[in-house]
Amino acid sequence: METMVGKTKLSLVQGDITQQDTEAIVNAANTGLLGGSGVDGAIHRAGGSEILEECKAIRAKQGGCPTGQAVITTGGRLKARYVIHTVGPVWSGGGKREEELLKGAYDSSLTLAKERDIRSIAFPSISTGAYRFPIEPAARIALSTVRDFLRGHSFSEVRFVLFSEKDLQVYEDCWKELSSTQAD
Repeated sequence: METMVGKTKLSLVQGDITQQDTEAIVNAANTGLLGGSGVDGAIHRAGGSEILEECKAIRAKQGGCPTGQAVITTGGRLKARYVIHTVGPVWSGGGKREEELLKGAYDSSLTLAKERDIRSIAFPSISTGAYRFPIEPAARIALSTVRDFLRGHSFSEVRFVLFSEKDLQVYEDCWKELSSTQAD
């Protein structure tokens, strides 16, 4: 699915985040920035040791990346020039600011991309894998946060890359719902 939000193309696709040809991809990282499972492990494996070495330098400088924040490295061997590493919240039932922290992860990533003059960015579904954030509210937060950010900023493209057809359908349904309740 593709639509325009202001001057920015918003795309929802099924695929592999490591294969995206956007200028930056977003990594659903952990606070330690040393790789892990899911999206994080796949990006570190595909991007190579350069990404890990830059993450180690960030850790040495600032001690990792807090939940809801983002840091940036080069893309190593990836097609993307940059990787924006953001830490989403672990779902604990909704009483530990998870929604606010997830919104922060998207906002921090977009802000960092704008600061670096990045024109195209691809997001995975942050926190919905190993961190168990329910996909429907996560999709709603992701899409509404991006939509709201794009009201004041523009990119050539913001892409959501969903691993499964089921996840893609959830994002498409959430976008239709958001679009019908509020004008872009």
